[in-house]
Amino acid sequence: MTYIAGRHFLQIPGPSTVPERVMRAIDMPVIDHRSPDFGKLGQDVLAGMKRMFKTKGDVVIYPASGTGAWEAALVNTLSPGDTVLMYESGQFATLWKNLALRLGLKPEFIAGDWRHGADPAAIEARLAADTGHTIKAVCIVHNETSTGATSRVHEVRKAIDRVKHPALFLVDTISGLGSVDYRHDEWGADVTVGGSQKGLMLPPGLSFNAISTKALAASKNAKLPRSYWSWDEMLAPNKNGYFPYTPATNLLYGLREALKMLLDEEGLDNVFARHQRHAEATRRAVTAWGLEIVCQNPAEYSPVLTAVMMPAGHSEVAFRKVVLEHFNMSLGSGLGKVADKVFRIGHLGDFNDLTLMGTLAGVEMGLDLAGVPHKKGGVDAAMAYLTGANAAAKTAKAA
Repeated sequence: MTYIAGRHFLQIPGPSTVPERVMRAIDMPVIDHRSPDFGKLGQDVLAGMKRMFKTKGDVVIYPASGTGAWEAALVNTLSPGDTVLMYESGQFATLWKNLALRLGLKPEFIAGDWRHGADPAAIEARLAADTGHTIKAVCIVHNETSTGATSRVHEVRKAIDRVKHPALFLVDTISGLGSVDYRHDEWGADVTVGGSQKGLMLPPGLSFNAISTKALAASKNAKLPRSYWSWDEMLAPNKNGYFPYTPATNLLYGLREALKMLLDEEGLDNVFARHQRHAEATRRAVTAWGLEIVCQNPAEYSPVLTAVMMPAGHSEVAFRKVVLEHFNMSLGSGLGKVADKVFRIGHLGDFNDLTLMGTLAGVEMGLDLAGVPHKKGGVDAAMAYLTGANAAAKTAKAA
């Protein structure tokens, strides 16, 4: 083995880099998960997650990946054979649809082009035609990690309301939570799914369901089998900060520290503005390189990542290999329908201006070394934008 000096640049769209403070918080002795100290920890993180989702309702924390929370959202609210309306915004919407099929549900999948978020008009039209209300839930992905497109969650909610359809509204914001503004209560979501390894700056291993009153009522009559994922099993002990089974104790220590950093120290508005600034700088770099951004609607550009089309005849796999071998940097691969056609630049989590400049420099040098056709000046374009944005922020603060 050869030692590679310097830090590894983990610039995939999650898992994201874990801050040192969070790692040290996780590095604690394991405690009794029935003790008073643990009850305080549990109450702290459950209250903090309500603030993160912007909800006054219940939030459930699972020791699981986001896929587990996908399943929990479905099995707690639906019954075998129920029809669910889903939108093909990309790979993760497709995977959620496949999970619904395996559970015995009947997903209707509105076809998408993998370059836009969920279309509120298409969802509204399908619901308007469902006069018998056979559709029991609408499921969309808020931030589609495979394409870099966000869905306009609040507009989908308005579409559901306009046709007065009673379907539940389920939203996956696994890769958006903690990086993109999300308002569970205000936007009328019934179940929102989250994960720990993206904007929350934790290792993989925790996932979340934020639950509306309507969803909780639906769970009383839902007939899909559930045990590990059952909300009622969780909510009773959660009132005192405890769990019905052994939780991921040390990850919860890390979660408490991350919530303190995001909610109390930086503040969510500042977190979201930071992600927007880095996303805009990245897009300016991509445009200057003469490459194409996958997401085609500027209103749906993701603050979490930027997905970039490879020029025809060039492999993203080969390009990313060059970047990894020469600069010790991992970029996101193309997934599903866009495999070997798209690479993804993650700019989320514990991430600042200098991290972004190092990332973009690695991409620009990698394009040159891999022989990918592009123009020079992407790094300069991003730097000019960041300098101007910082100067404007300084002036505004002084005023």
